[in-house]
Order: sequence, then structure tokens, then C-alpha cells
Amino acid sequence: MAGPLVVVYDRGAASAAEIAVGLGALGPLAFLVNPSDHTRRTGEVLRRLGDVVPLTADREADLAAVRRLNPAAVLTFSEPMLPVTAWLADALGLPFHSIATTEMLASKVRQRERLRLRGVDDVRSRPISSVDEWAAAREHVGLPAVVKPVYGQGSRNTYVVTDDATAHRVLAPLLPAGRVATVVVEELLVGRQDGPYSDFVSVESYHGPHGLRHLAVTGKLPLEPPFREVGQFWPAAVTDAERQEILDLATRALTVLDLGPGLTQTEIKLTRRGPRIIEVNGRLGGHINALARHCAGFDVVRLAGQLALGQPVTAPPVDQPGQVHFQYHTLAPVEPCELLSIGGAAEVRSLDGIDGFRAYARVGDVLDADVMTRHLDLLWGRCDRHADLAALLGEAQRRIRYEFRFRDGARRSSAADLQTEVPR
Repeated sequence: MAGPLVVVYDRGAASAAEIAVGLGALGPLAFLVNPSDHTRRTGEVLRRLGDVVPLTADREADLAAVRRLNPAAVLTFSEPMLPVTAWLADALGLPFHSIATTEMLASKVRQRERLRLRGVDDVRSRPISSVDEWAAAREHVGLPAVVKPVYGQGSRNTYVVTDDATAHRVLAPLLPAGRVATVVVEELLVGRQDGPYSDFVSVESYHGPHGLRHLAVTGKLPLEPPFREVGQFWPAAVTDAERQEILDLATRALTVLDLGPGLTQTEIKLTRRGPRIIEVNGRLGGHINALARHCAGFDVVRLAGQLALGQPVTAPPVDQPGQVHFQYHTLAPVEPCELLSIGGAAEVRSLDGIDGFRAYARVGDVLDADVMTRHLDLLWGRCDRHADLAALLGEAQRRIRYEFRFRDGARRSSAADLQTEVPR
């Protein structure tokens, strides 16, 4: 008799509650938990939802512990946990992306190499391991360029570089002398500037028994510097012809990556010369499950479980025209601070078109200085047309209020104020 669905767990695109709701009807759950601040905070919740097995530094011991569970499937919703999940699936003979495919999904270097060699996209990029290699990378890639980690998510340590002085300032802490480290220098894809929305979209897809299928093309709200995401919406504000071109590119990219069963999110830049690949992520996109449930009553976490179990699936496209369904996040300050208060929740929930507001941060949280995407909250709702979205969000942003203690004292900020903050 098959045992539980094993979820390799850490902070990721699905919360513990979403996992329990989505996977609970498919069988018992067990969590292989990576030790981190997040899992220490959520440990008690996880223990109420299923068996909890700590992930250790001893792979053979971890494999033996999971093997004793006799798992029916293994899957993850956490980007850093993809390699461990692929290794376990391979060792246990369970469906998932292969180890080689997972490395291409996780490594921006390997992924670019495969896309370039297979003729999918020719974005110029070069890995470097010391500041001394910058000049050669600049000659190959050109300026402006993007510096980003080989592995990572949430825009951590991702910067635009326009000159040598900026490059040396950015690279010095990322590639310190005496430490083994590598970053990617990549040409900056310049998006078209002809609308009020961001110049990139994402394609939400899955690969199962019947091959590759696409769920949605997700529109994005304008990024905050340097590459911080604040929100997304369905359907994307693109024409039917543009949508097909975007889907065709995503299909070509995903096909050459030799996917196993599972979910992917393909980020695509909309440029004057057409759509270009930013990157392919081998897991559920952030907050996409909540958006799908809100928009179409469809659970993408459940879909992931069915794929891991090898079950046949039927998933309708969930971003068909109708109302515009959106999510918005207030971003944390980029200076170090402590959160003192949160206000305006009742006011923002009372707005016509706002369906919900949830604070993620807690009073007393200490927020480090960082330019990565860190969300303080989630606001969701709907409007009749794309043209109505900016006004509704503006009303909501003025009502959401935070107070922080910085080094120079306490300050109050609305969500609108925080959106205009520029990292130093």
C-alpha cells in the first residue's frame, strides 16, 4: 500500500495551508522539512497537517527516512528544494523532473546554454567568478547589463549595470576575494514602453501524461527598482496575436528542457523585436494558486499533486477574458527597520472591487536591508477593464499604512509611499 505524498518543504510558492487544502484529498501528507527560519516558525502547523521528517546534511539518511514512508509521490513548491526533490525522486523511482533537467531549471547558466544551443533564444550571457573577469564579460554581453546570481529567486542580488564603476561596486561584495562564488552577467533586455503595465509577462504551464499544457499568461504590474515585483493580473493586457506569440515561445523553451511531470513558470520580456525569454522556473509561480482560485475556482496545488501521482489531469485555461482579477503587494523598505504598526485593513477591504487584504509581516518583525522582493501583504480584487486597474489600486494604496522604526527614528508610510521608494 502506497504511503503519503511527500512535500519537500521550505518557503516557496505555496503556503502550508494551501498545500493542505490542495493535496489533502489526494492522500496523507508528509513534509521533508529543510531547517530554516521559515520552517522553524511553521513547524507546529506542519505537524498538525502531516508527518514531519527533518532534512539533514546526510543524504543517505534522508533517503532512508523517506523510503520508510513508502511515498506515493514526491514534490516541492520551493525553488531551493528542487535539486533535493529531483534526487529523491530519482532514487525512489518516482515521477519528477530528472536531475539533469532540474539543474537546467535551477541554474541560469545551464539554462541559457540549452536555450541558445537549441535555437530558442540568443540572449547574451557569461558567468564570472571574480571582478577581474568583468571586462571580458562586458565585451561579450555589452551594456547595459544585468548581474544576477546563478541560483536564486525573488530578485535577490540582481542589479542593472550601466558602466564599469557600477559593475565594480556591485560585484565586489558578490565576488569577494578568497571565496568561491559565481554570478551571471547578461544583456539587459529592453522592454517596449507603450502601456501602463510592466514590459514582461509569465506563462504558467504544466507537463503531464498528455504533454505540455499552458494555464495562463499572467500580466505584471510595473516593477519597482531594481527588479522587485509588486503584483500581477489575469488576463494579461496583450492582443490575441501577442498572446499566441508568447505561448509559442514558452512552448519552444519548455520543450527543449526535457521536462518531467510538474509545473513551470516562464518569464518573458516583451521587446520591440518580440518576446524574449527571461528565465524558466521549474515550480509553481508565486501567488499563482491564490490567483487561480480567486479567478476560476481552480486549485493549481492539487494539479501538482495529481501530476506527481501520475494521475490524468484536466485543467482549463484560467485567464480567459471577463473581469480583470489582480493581486498587489506592498514592498518592504530597502533600509533596515522594525515594523511598529499596520493600519487601514478595514478601510481597504471596504472598497468596491477589493475582495481581500492579508498582512504577511507582523508587528515586531525586524526587516534587513535588501533589494530583493519582500512582500508585506497581499491585496486582491477585480475590476471590469484593464483601464480601471490603476485607479482602484491607487485608492487601495492610500489606505494601507505602515509605521517603521529606522535608525533615525520612526516613520509612517502608506503603501503608495513605499512603492515610490528607490533603493540606494
